[in-house]
Amino acid sequence: MTRRPPTLFPSDVARRYRAAGYWTEDTLAGMLPESARRFGDAEALVGVDHAGRPVRMTYIELDNAAATVACGLRARGIGRGQRVVLQLPNIVDYVTVLFALFRIGAIPVFALPAHRRSELLHFVRVSEATVLITTARIGAFDHRSLAAEVASESPIEVIVVDDGPIGHVPGETGGGPVEVAAESLAFLQLSGGTTGVPKLIPRSHADYLYSVRESAAICGLGPDTRYLVVLPAAHNFPMSSPGILGVLSSGGTVVLGLEPTPYSAFPLIERERVTMTSLVPPMAMLWLQARPDSSADLSSLRVLQVGGAKFPAEAAGRVGPVLGCRLQQVFGMAEGLVNYTRDDDPDEIVCGTQGRPISPADEIRILDDDGAPVADGEPGHLHTRGPYTIRGYLGGVDAESFDVDGFYRTGDIVRRLPSGHLVVEGRAKDQINRGGEKIAAEEVENHLIAHPSVVDAVVVPVADRFLGERTCAVILADAPAPSLPDVRAFVRGRGVADYKVPDRVEIVEEFPTTGVGKISRRDLRRAVADMVSRRDEEKR
Repeated sequence: MTRRPPTLFPSDVARRYRAAGYWTEDTLAGMLPESARRFGDAEALVGVDHAGRPVRMTYIELDNAAATVACGLRARGIGRGQRVVLQLPNIVDYVTVLFALFRIGAIPVFALPAHRRSELLHFVRVSEATVLITTARIGAFDHRSLAAEVASESPIEVIVVDDGPIGHVPGETGGGPVEVAAESLAFLQLSGGTTGVPKLIPRSHADYLYSVRESAAICGLGPDTRYLVVLPAAHNFPMSSPGILGVLSSGGTVVLGLEPTPYSAFPLIERERVTMTSLVPPMAMLWLQARPDSSADLSSLRVLQVGGAKFPAEAAGRVGPVLGCRLQQVFGMAEGLVNYTRDDDPDEIVCGTQGRPISPADEIRILDDDGAPVADGEPGHLHTRGPYTIRGYLGGVDAESFDVDGFYRTGDIVRRLPSGHLVVEGRAKDQINRGGEKIAAEEVENHLIAHPSVVDAVVVPVADRFLGERTCAVILADAPAPSLPDVRAFVRGRGVADYKVPDRVEIVEEFPTTGVGKISRRDLRRAVADMVSRRDEEKR
C-alpha cells in the first residue's frame, strides 16, 4: 500500500533542531543493536513471557530475539512502512516484538491492554493498519476473541503470540536492521482523547530519541539502573520518560511487572533489587498506605516517579519518609513536552510542582482566556512547541489543538514559577482524569445515548480521594430508568475500555442549561458534586 507520509515538522524547523544538535541520525531501528554492541552480556530484560515462564535476557540475547521475530514478520510479508497495531501486556514478548517492528521499518500503533473493539477498530481504520499483534488472554479477558471480532469488521491479519514462535523460519538469519531516515515516522502513539477516541500521534525517530536521551540524562540512568515497569508498557510515561527506551539506551535492566499493586510490586522490588519505578498518583497513594504493613525490603529503591495526573503535595511529602526513596514528579504528554523535578530541587519544589521542561528549546506560553500572556504565578492555558513536540496529528493539523504558530494547546491550566517549574491546576478541556487514564466525556455520552431507555446523557467527573476523579453519568431516561449495572453492562458491551465505563449513574428529570439552551456543564458538575456530598453525609 502506498500512502503519503505525514509531515512531522516544517523543513526550516527541522533544520534548526538538527543544527542545534537536538536531532541526530540515530533511529529506533538501530538502537537495540547498538546497545547490544555496547553492553553485551549485561542483563537487559527480566520478566515473564506470554505463557508465564520466567525470562532473563542479556543485551545480546534480547537483540538476537528481536532479530528472530523480525525474520518471522518479514516471512509473513510485513515490512517497511506497514502499520501494525501492538496490543500486549507487560511481558517480554512486548519488548521483542516492538524492537522487531522497529528493525524491519514497520510502524507500531500502540494500543493498551484495556482497549476494546471500539478503540481497536478506530486505530486500525485511521492508521490503515494491516496487522494486529496480540495475546490470547490478558488477565481474565479473551483477547483472541476480541481480535477475531475486530478482523471480522475490518480486514486485518491477526498474530497471537501464544500460537508459536513468530520468528521460527528455518534457514533464515534475519539480517540487520533496515536503514530508515531519522526524521521519518517511527510509530503512532495515542492521545489522551478529549473529544472522542484517541487521536493518533506521529512521532519521528529523531524527535523521540532526543526526548529519551535527555530524559535518561536528567534521571541519571546508567548500567546500575534497575527499572520496574508496572504501568502498561505502551504508555508514553513508562516507555520513554525515561522508561524502557531510556534504560535500554543506558545499559540498565528493565524489570517487567504484570500488576502495579503493592502486594505484587513490593516482592518484585526486593527480589530484583529495583532502583527506580513509575506510578500514577492513585497507585502511589496505595503504596504509601500499604507500606507500613509490608515486610518487603525496599532499600534498593532510590527513585519513585509519579506522573499522569497531579500528585497532591501532602502525599508527595510522604514518599521519602514512608517508602525511603526520592520522589521525582513528571508532567508530560504523548504529544511531546515532558517536565521533571530534578535531583537538586529543594523539597518544596519536588513536592509542590510538576517539574520543568527537558529542553532549553522547549517554548512555553501561558495564556489567559483571551490569548494574552499571564504573569508568572498566575494560572493560564499551557501552549508549547519544541524539538520533541508534534506539530499535528495523523491526518493533519487540528486547529483546536494547534495555534497558527505551531504551538500545541495542551488543554492544561498551569502556573509557572520564576524558576520555570510548572504547577498543574487542572484541565481546560472537557476531559476526566480517572487515576491517570484520560476519558473523553463526549465519547462515553455517545455510547450512553445509544441505550434504548436513555433520552440524553452527560458524563461529569466526581471527586474521588483515591483516583482523583471518577465518572458519573447523569441521565435523562424513559421509564423504567436503567440501573447502574444495566448502564455499565450496556457501555461495556459496546466494546469500550473498562476504565471508561461509568462508575456512577444519576437519573435526573432535567439538565441545567445556559441562556442559549446548551447544557451547562459547570452547573451540572456543581449540582452532581452537591448531590454526592449530601448522599455521602446521609450514609454517615
